[in-house]
Amino acid sequence: MVYALPRGGVPVAVEIARRLGLPLDLIMARKIGHPQQPEYAIGAVTETGEPVFNAEERQQLDADWLAARISAERAEARRRRELYCGGRARRSAHGQCAIIVDDGVATGLTLEAAIRELRGDHPARLIVAVGVAPPDTAQRFRAQVDDFVAVHVPAQFQGAVGAYFEDFHQLGDDDVLAQMRSLPAPPDVPS
Repeated sequence: MVYALPRGGVPVAVEIARRLGLPLDLIMARKIGHPQQPEYAIGAVTETGEPVFNAEERQQLDADWLAARISAERAEARRRRELYCGGRARRSAHGQCAIIVDDGVATGLTLEAAIRELRGDHPARLIVAVGVAPPDTAQRFRAQVDDFVAVHVPAQFQGAVGAYFEDFHQLGDDDVLAQMRSLPAPPDVPS
């Protein structure tokens, strides 16, 4: 089973699922950005899983602000699940080889949230496939999953995944829907 992290991971995951002849599902992991720098991840959450945080950053945050951000990001994850998957629950990875796909990883917090959620399903194997990752982050994930594959692990990470792509435009909901429609309809499988 292939699981994409929307939005950027969807085009990559569609190609992997197509090439391997595997079903594709989505895992809705959402970044919690710093209050002064929203693009800087201080945490992440999935629809139902426990949030993960940069422990040092979390200690400096207002608890009410953080609770509100977690609630808002969970709501956005549910909105995306409804839109992209018609509200269908994520398919379980129980006993299967699960491949989590994203375009790249910087801090790794959204990926870690996705890994934790899928670990709860007790997959037979858990593989992560990304386009680019910093060396320290790649090493951290290699210890957490059965296999970690990155197309590029630069010696000096430039700080942003988009720096490694010729075209890194932001994908919208319509882009994700078009990508999902490009695959054959998955068989009905209990979630």
